[in-house]
Order: sequence, then C-alpha cells, then structure tokens
Amino acid sequence: MGIGIGAVHCLLPDERVRVVDLSEFAGLEDAAPDGADVSGVRSVGVDADTDAGVLAARACRELLAVCPYEPDVLIHIAARPGEGDVSTDAGRVQHAAGMTAAFPFTVAGSGCAASAVAWALARDLLAADPVRRCVLVTYGSRPADGNRVRHPVMVVGDGAFAMTLVRGGRPVLLAHRMRADGRFHELAGTHARIPGLGSSHGSAGGQRAFELAMSGRTHTAALVDEVLAEAGLTKDDVSATLMPNTTTGAYRFYEQAVIFLIRSSVDRVSVLPMRCGA
Repeated sequence: MGIGIGAVHCLLPDERVRVVDLSEFAGLEDAAPDGADVSGVRSVGVDADTDAGVLAARACRELLAVCPYEPDVLIHIAARPGEGDVSTDAGRVQHAAGMTAAFPFTVAGSGCAASAVAWALARDLLAADPVRRCVLVTYGSRPADGNRVRHPVMVVGDGAFAMTLVRGGRPVLLAHRMRADGRFHELAGTHARIPGLGSSHGSAGGQRAFELAMSGRTHTAALVDEVLAEAGLTKDDVSATLMPNTTTGAYRFYEQAVIFLIRSSVDRVSVLPMRCGA
C-alpha cells in the first residue's frame, strides 16, 4: 500500500497588512526596500495576539477534529528563532493540541527546505515500521523578533499548517531526494547582520548568490533524474511541476531550470507556484 497525504489543514488569519505598511518597512536601508518589492509579496496575514507554537497547535487541533485516530508521530518544523531557550516546541504543540500518544520531535536547520525534509522523513518513518499508521507534520509561522522583512531572503506573515501522511493516502509520495551544499550555510545571514552594507560586500554577495544558483541548478538536474528513476517514470510522463512559496525572481529562475530539465516535454509541462499566503 502506497504512503501519501491523508489530510491537510491551513490556518490563515483574516487580517492582512500591506508589506509597505509594515512598521519596519520604513526603516529598511540600501536595497532592502526594493528587494521586498520585487519579492512579489504584496501583503501578509497578521495575528498579533499569539505566537508560532499556538498557531501550529490550533492547526493540529482543527485537523485532528476530523482525523479517525491520533497520529503515532508528531513532526514539528522549528520556528526561526525558537520560542524558548530551554524548552521543546514540539512537546508544547503536542500538549496544546491535546495529543497524548504521538511522539513529538522537531526538524530544524534546513531553512526554507524544512517542510520538504519533514514530510519526506514522515514517509520514511511509516515505511520503516508497519505498526505506525499516521505521522502528523506541522508548522507555525510568526516572527518572534517582530521583523517581517528579512532582506534578501523573505517576507514573513502569520499562519500555520498541519498535514498527515498515512498508508493509502492520496496523492502518493512515490519517491523523494534531498541534497544540501554546506558551503552556502550563511549566504543570507552575512547580509542581514551587516548594517549599511557596502558595494564591495554587495559584489561578493552577488557572486555567492550566483554560485548558489548554478550549484542549485546542477543538483536539481541530478535530483530530477534520481526521483524519476526511483518512481519508474520518464520525463515524458511529467505534465506539471509544483513549486513551494518563493520570491518572484527565484520562481522565474527555477521555472526556466525545470523546463530545461524536462525539455523532452517542454510543449506540455506546466510549472505552477504553490502560494500559501502565510
């Protein structure tokens, strides 16, 4: 029996604020305002009365209300930064969501790829132990430091999601591959911590960003071939590709890369962004 998605529940606040109206936007320096503008994000959801852990727990409770049984494992995707110095965010979400049997732990250190790491790991946990029936993956988004514009990486809104992976779920997760290049572990952090970034640093940062893009394209090519081979498919079998939230510029880059990689079907391949508002 294949392992796939059982249910997905997204939690998005009703209140939305334009990025240009955020309190920290006026204080951005150098190219940061332009970076926020070209990201393609025009507004973000705001829930000022809570934090990321509470949002994640709420998403879990609402999902579990229609789930026939409690999950065996809870994988919580860590907020950046964490909610406490000496605490377990996964345990906090487990308790607040009313779960008692699900073993909780946290996935961290993978940046924007953490969600893919979590659901791939969930699939492997089910495949490794036939006794397990369900793994719940959750994440809550709310900047702990109040800084919603993080140049040049992202614009952060509030929200949460919860999803289950189960045996017999649809769609089925046929194959997955992950790869990381540790040389780029601090590409964005260098920019974020240097006020009044000079042109010399900007040039170096631009070179590193270019190197990252080329490395990412090379790794993506290998991953596409490996995943298709594991799933028993060819590039001619691909009719659509979904991409997670990303900036407009990055989306265009990877759209071109994916079309190039699946060029045998270029006349009928659709590359679609998955926007989640949070």
